[in-house]
Amino acid sequence: MSTANSNYYLPSPSAWPIITSVGLFALALGFILLMNGIGAGPWVMLVGTAIIVYMMFRWFGQVIGESESGTYNEQVDRSFRWGMAWFIFSEVMFFAAFFGALFYVRQFAVQWLGADDLLWPGFDATWPTAGPKGPVAVAPDLVPGLNQFSPMGAWGIPAINTLILLTSGATVTWAHWGLVKGNRAQLITGLFLTVALGITFLTLQAFEYMHAYTELGLTLKTGVYGATFFMLTGFHGFHVTMGTIMLIVILARSMAGHFRPDHHFGFEAVAWYWHFVDVVWLGLFIFVYWF
Repeated sequence: MSTANSNYYLPSPSAWPIITSVGLFALALGFILLMNGIGAGPWVMLVGTAIIVYMMFRWFGQVIGESESGTYNEQVDRSFRWGMAWFIFSEVMFFAAFFGALFYVRQFAVQWLGADDLLWPGFDATWPTAGPKGPVAVAPDLVPGLNQFSPMGAWGIPAINTLILLTSGATVTWAHWGLVKGNRAQLITGLFLTVALGITFLTLQAFEYMHAYTELGLTLKTGVYGATFFMLTGFHGFHVTMGTIMLIVILARSMAGHFRPDHHFGFEAVAWYWHFVDVVWLGLFIFVYWF
């Protein structure tokens, strides 16, 4: 049984970390099976997803209940803040690895291949490139005779999505100001606008992907450019999806009367995460779309 006093909080033993690990393992295993064309892959992924969703409802619900009941003290609040800070730092390193790969390919690998006439004679060392062998047609029935690709331009949907995410950063900050002032109407309105902007961003990105696959010849198989483009933007889209779900939960909690001006780290943690997602997108817009 968990105990708490003014100095220290000791949580009771929990099976939720083990359950989470099982769900993540099943999800990863299913994806590996799917990539290798094994029929059980999608079903194993579905099982893993179901376990993770179940864990999120039960474990996070338990934490919310403990917080609202006044179980936690300042020590727990500090541990949550440090935990969230280290989590975001790990996410920074995650994206740094992909940005580093993009930098290495653009500044070194492509140039080396272009300078080596023995390995790939005639290779044009310019960016963007699909590599010495060029793009591979994924859907020739949709794009007949596909043997070229067009890079994704910056001044269309990407620029609009940049404006959307920057605006969402402002609306979530405005919601925070309302919470600190005790203005619940401002809090709920700001969160609602942020959620709507997040959903709009994801909708536009899905349309961008459809446009890339069906009209630009830009796919995951379009060499190194396609791989880096979809890995960076795809993982960012996944983080926006997770952030939007978090914001929906925080919105529901705000409408239920949760959070006080002096007790609202659940809100702050999600706001930190959302601002991180905004900053990553600025890097993507500049280095993937623009330059």
